[in-house]
Amino acid sequence: MLAGKKGVVLGVANKRSLAWGIAQACVRHGAQIALTYQGDRFKAAAQALLPKLGSPEGVDTPLFACDVTDRDQIDKLAADVGAIWDKVDFVVHSIAFANPDELRGKFRDTTKVGFAQAMDVSCYSLIPVSRAFAPMMTDGGAILALSYLGGERVVPNYNVMGVAKAALDATVRYLAYDLGPQGIRVNALAPGPVKTVSAAAIGDFGRMLAHVKSVAPLKRNVAAAEVGDVAAFYLSDLSRALTGGHVPVDCGYSIMGAVTAAEPEAPNEA
Repeated sequence: MLAGKKGVVLGVANKRSLAWGIAQACVRHGAQIALTYQGDRFKAAAQALLPKLGSPEGVDTPLFACDVTDRDQIDKLAADVGAIWDKVDFVVHSIAFANPDELRGKFRDTTKVGFAQAMDVSCYSLIPVSRAFAPMMTDGGAILALSYLGGERVVPNYNVMGVAKAALDATVRYLAYDLGPQGIRVNALAPGPVKTVSAAAIGDFGRMLAHVKSVAPLKRNVAAAEVGDVAAFYLSDLSRALTGGHVPVDCGYSIMGAVTAAEPEAPNEA
C-alpha cells in the first residue's frame, strides 16, 4: 500500500504515542519513514524505539529533533530530510499540547497564555510544517493531522484543547484547498481516547476511557495500532480522491446520541 513511499512522522514520544502506532503501520505497509521527537526529554525514548520499528535490513530510519514552536527548527527539519531524500510523499502531524492546568476545572478559567500555547502547538504548527514540506512533494502527497471529537462536541476537562482541535479541523480544510492544485491531500483523523503522554494530562481520563468503552457500538476503546492502519490508508494512493476530511476512528462512539452509560439489556419476552 505504501511501497516505495517516503514520509515524515512528527511527534514520537514513546511506545504509547499515536505517532508510534502510525509509524509502525507505515513501515508495515512498505514505507520508509523519518521520525521526529520534541526535545531532549524524549530523545532517549525515541532512539530506543528505532530497533523495534521493523524497517527492512539495511534501511535506516532517520531521527530528528523538532520543536514545532520554533519555526527555524521546522525549516531545518525539512532541509535535513531534503539532504537524504529527493522527495517526500507524506507528512504526519501527531502533535498536541496544553498546559495540564488548563485541562481540569472550568473552561472559563482558561488563561490567555494557556490558550495561545495550545493553539500554537496543537493547531498553528500544522501550517509551517505544511509550508516547509509541500515543495518536497513533487509528485503530490498527503498530509495527515490528528484531531479529536472534543473539537466538535463538549468533552468535560478537554477545555482549551477542544477549541484548538476545532481550529485544527478548519486549518485542515483550508490547507486542503490551498494545496489541492499541487496534488497534495490534507486530512484529519479523530481517534478515540488512547492512553498517551498527552492524554494523561486530561482530568478524569480513566473515566473517559470507561465511558467510551461502555457507549461505543464495538464496546471497546481503539488501539494505537488501529489508528495507524487507518492512517496508512489515508497516506496511500488508495485515498487519492479524499481531501479536507475529518474521519473518526473511535469504535463508533461518535455516532451515538445523548447516552451516558451502557443501556441495560431488554428483558427476554416469551
